[in-house]
Amino acid sequence: MSAKPVDLQEVDYMEVLVLVDNVMDILSSVPECVTSEIPNHIAAGAKELGGGCLCCGAWGLSLAISTVSHDVKRTMLFDTGPEAYALERNAKRLGFDFGKVECIAASHGHFDHTAGLPKALELITEANGGNQVPVHVNPGMFYKRAAQDSPDSSVLPLEDVPAPTILQSAGGNVVNDPESRLVLDGTAYISGEIPRITEYEKGLPTQVRIGDDGEWMPDPLQMDERYLAVNVKDLGMIVFSSCSHAGIINVLSDARDNSDPIPLYGVMGGLHLSGPHFEPLIERTVKDIEQFGLQRLVVGHCTGWRAFQSLVNAYGDAVILEAVGHTHHFGKMH
Repeated sequence: MSAKPVDLQEVDYMEVLVLVDNVMDILSSVPECVTSEIPNHIAAGAKELGGGCLCCGAWGLSLAISTVSHDVKRTMLFDTGPEAYALERNAKRLGFDFGKVECIAASHGHFDHTAGLPKALELITEANGGNQVPVHVNPGMFYKRAAQDSPDSSVLPLEDVPAPTILQSAGGNVVNDPESRLVLDGTAYISGEIPRITEYEKGLPTQVRIGDDGEWMPDPLQMDERYLAVNVKDLGMIVFSSCSHAGIINVLSDARDNSDPIPLYGVMGGLHLSGPHFEPLIERTVKDIEQFGLQRLVVGHCTGWRAFQSLVNAYGDAVILEAVGHTHHFGKMH
């Protein structure tokens, strides 16, 4: 039986360390709910400030999500970035302990969120004594995909998502299932397929994939995308939408409809509102977000500066940049 966000166990506190993002910012002031990159480096042992101690930006996303409930801390990875180097470099400089990672969830089948999976599994199993790590995926992630500007133009293939056999060999216990589920002893929720209800969120119009006949076919909707959610005490539901190819309004609508009576508190991730196909959607998307009553919007990766600016104009200090190396705190640590 599929789980729903409302089935989640409430946690006392959650912190999210941004291991990989293409956005960097070490100078801007941050609210009390954020620890910025430099303090994190100092806490990890940095003795001087220089390029060698800083994180690197990379096109992609990886979040280390830790929940605390009844003094028990649980940690998982949501995505692993576009390649091994950025993930390993940033984690080392931030003092991140891979041995604490209990599972990995991959949001969807694009290389900028999954190509770091083998390295992540290697680092986790090295640190945990060789124990296998659950890796949550779904079958739709493993299509061969490409970008094609028009039906009669050539395609630009995307790097393959590491196959389940590769993940298994790297130390993963692959959970390849299209349905929703609870992980971390019921404190985190991985969605199932996201219903597409808006008329304007139409996915990736230039994406194609190899069909059963071996030919390229349209694949705009990215039906393999999943979101993640955590219910934090006295706040409500925090929704993680790694790239929002399904459309952030569709994502939040599904989370709200399946979380009731738990309110939505915030969203974190990439909203995919950058580029000529998506920037025309900014105004309507920003307006439609209002219905969810969000108290915090932590956005980066594929959101784009135009959408970020529009969100700030609409929601002010509720909008926070998802910069690499920052830790975002939700709730109170006892």
